[in-house]
Amino acid sequence: MNASKSHRSLGTSPACIVLAIVTASFSCPLARAEPAGAAGSPPSKPNFIVIFTDDQGYQDVGCFGSPLIKTPRLDRMARQGRKFTSFYAQTVCGPSRAALMTGCYPLRVAKRNNQVDVHPYLHTKEITIAEILKAAGYTTACFGKWDLAGHTQTKFDPQLLPSQQGFDYFFGTPTSNDSVVNLLRNDEMIEKSADMNTLTQRYTDEAIEFIRANRDKPFFVYMPHTMPHTRLGVSDAFRGKSKRGLYGDIIEEIDACVGRVLDTVEELELTENTYVVFTSDNGPWAIKGEHGGCALPLRGAKTSTWEGGLRVPCIVWAPGRVPAGTVCGEVTCTMDLLPTLARLAGGQVPEDRVIDGHDITALIHGKPGAVGPDRPYYYYQHTHLQAVRSGKWKLHLPRPANPPWTPNWARHIDAKDVFDIPTPLLFDLETDIGERTNVADRHPEVVARLMQLAEEAREDIGDYDRAGKNARFFDPQPRRPDAVKWAKE
Repeated sequence: MNASKSHRSLGTSPACIVLAIVTASFSCPLARAEPAGAAGSPPSKPNFIVIFTDDQGYQDVGCFGSPLIKTPRLDRMARQGRKFTSFYAQTVCGPSRAALMTGCYPLRVAKRNNQVDVHPYLHTKEITIAEILKAAGYTTACFGKWDLAGHTQTKFDPQLLPSQQGFDYFFGTPTSNDSVVNLLRNDEMIEKSADMNTLTQRYTDEAIEFIRANRDKPFFVYMPHTMPHTRLGVSDAFRGKSKRGLYGDIIEEIDACVGRVLDTVEELELTENTYVVFTSDNGPWAIKGEHGGCALPLRGAKTSTWEGGLRVPCIVWAPGRVPAGTVCGEVTCTMDLLPTLARLAGGQVPEDRVIDGHDITALIHGKPGAVGPDRPYYYYQHTHLQAVRSGKWKLHLPRPANPPWTPNWARHIDAKDVFDIPTPLLFDLETDIGERTNVADRHPEVVARLMQLAEEAREDIGDYDRAGKNARFFDPQPRRPDAVKWAKE
């Protein structure tokens, strides 16, 4: 692992405007974030634990309304911390991980050989949250599903594994558990076709061992669980225990394992200097029926740009810094974690490229008067911009039911949510969280404003038929050949 990777030259990347125009030969400068103490956190560098489940729906936590799944430890975590109820990820696994790691929309970040895959091969010249924290003196580790080196258990790119992206230690699997799970320790394959019933406990065991070993120095633990992505697996101790079948068993096991992590933090007397974030990578895989989750009261599910596809449960726990038992409804997202953790760590964030995430330290700490970032949120399905949110307003852009330039996502979504949208649909998410009443005719000025925001995103980030002016390309291959194809048709 090259510890100085975050200072690499931009090489052949296009110019990106942040505070200044950067040229291809410009060495990557980094801007120091405000000291953590400025936001009211402890003067020493805090520890960070990010727990990232796979395909867990918005309602699949007790404190987010689950009627059948019991999550006493997550509920307690919320009572001691803060719930974020308008927190967004991406529509599917790989892109969601790319967004969290880089603080950017997946279509903006560079991929190996400029490949436009559903699950991106994250370019090594991208700067990850782990690299930022490592440069700030952190020991970093990943336990679980990576999915940024190829969506395959055997033919992944070893140069794109966590050890090449800022992590000192990795125990986990290259990608999803669609058929089998092969386990790696760092870059070495140590077990093929691992027992999926053991994964949640094994990741937790390894993470706790790492926390204990690094208790005397600042650490960053990233726990992207394999579950509850199918195929489902749960240990004997939790099998058959929930009222929601096998899926519920798995969530209850994850809940218990979150509790084990929190108990370890408390036992080691690290509570006053540790932030724990719990969230999911996208909405539930609803077509799996009883093996999938629930996004109610939201509409839609995984792969869709309805709220149920991207809005996910989120809890932040940091006793003494995060106000207990509070709820934040401001629009926030996984991309915000990179600048936020960098600030809390007194670290550095890239200045040579656009970062879409915002520092939400004030929101996490419940600072009086704090409001969400003044920015729209864009809903991409693969390369296709399909919706935009600004404040309480969400606009679905005109589109065919199953666009030919996206993967066949319609087969993953309830048929009633798959239809042609010939004219924009506008929803007031404050009064209509389920996106049922189109009010576009009543608010033409809002429609016009959000349509303009969408056009700005197309120019900046890109769309299915164009490459954004601030999208990053580090390799000499043609840039977005798929966009060229669709722009001609």
